[in-house]
Amino acid sequence: MMHACCIILVIQLLSLSGAMESGIVGGRVAKPHSRPYMASLQVRGYHLCGGILIREDFVLTAAHCRQDVRHGQMTVVLGAHDITKKENSQQRIDVEYHPHPKFTGEYDYDIMLLKLKKKATLNNYVKPIALPTTDKKIPANIMCEVTGWGRTATNKNLSTVLKENKEKIQFSSDCSNKMKIERRNFMPNRMLCTTFTKKTGGICQGDSGGPLICESKLCGIAAFTDRCDCNDPKYPHGFTKVSFFLPWIKEVMQRLEDAE
Repeated sequence: MMHACCIILVIQLLSLSGAMESGIVGGRVAKPHSRPYMASLQVRGYHLCGGILIREDFVLTAAHCRQDVRHGQMTVVLGAHDITKKENSQQRIDVEYHPHPKFTGEYDYDIMLLKLKKKATLNNYVKPIALPTTDKKIPANIMCEVTGWGRTATNKNLSTVLKENKEKIQFSSDCSNKMKIERRNFMPNRMLCTTFTKKTGGICQGDSGGPLICESKLCGIAAFTDRCDCNDPKYPHGFTKVSFFLPWIKEVMQRLEDAE
C-alpha cells in the first residue's frame, strides 16, 4: 500500500472551510441522516477518515487511519451530515485505539476498533449497523454501496456533506492480477475489491474506514486505491473483509467489556 497504492486517508489535516464540493468521486449526496451508522473520525475538528458504528460503544474503521495522528486526540463524530457544522444531531466522543495486532502499516489486516470513552446515545440520527453473522464469500458482480466525506477526486477538496455511490464486487482472480502489476498480493479470504469506471467513480482519499454495504449488509471497510489516482479503474478499490475478522472483533469487544 505504501508503494503500490494509496491508503485512502487524508495525509494532512486540511481545513474544510473551502471544501464546497460533495465527496466521493461521482455518486450523489446522501439523504441527511439516512445512514445513522456513519462516523467521521476527526482530529482538532478536521475530518481524517470514515468509521462505522457497530455498537453503542464501538466504531469499526481502517487501522491506517491512526498512522498520521501524531498530535491531538481522535474524536468520533456521530449523527453528522455536514461535518463543517455543529449540527444538533451530532455527538462528539473521544476514543481508545485497538488496531489489529498483525497490521504492519501496509494494506493487509487493515482494521481497527475504536472504543468510545462514553456510550453513544442511540436515536434516529445515531444507530449501529449489524455485523455479519458468519464468514461467507461475497459473490462477484453484485452492486454494493460506499459512503463517505472523502475527496471528489485525487487532490481535490474533502466533502462538506455525506455522499454515496455504488461499486461492483470484482472476481478475486481479477483483483489478484491487477494487484500483481504493482507487486502486491491480494488475500481473497480477508480482502474484497471492486470495479468502477472513471464516469461512475467511487471512494477516494478521506473515505478510508467507511463501509462497503452489499445487499443491505456490512461487508467491507474502505482501505486502499491506486497510489496516484483514486479514480483509475486499472487498479481496484480495496476493502478489508469484515466477516473474516469476526472472531477478532468479538474477542476485543468482550475483553474490553470484561475489563470495565
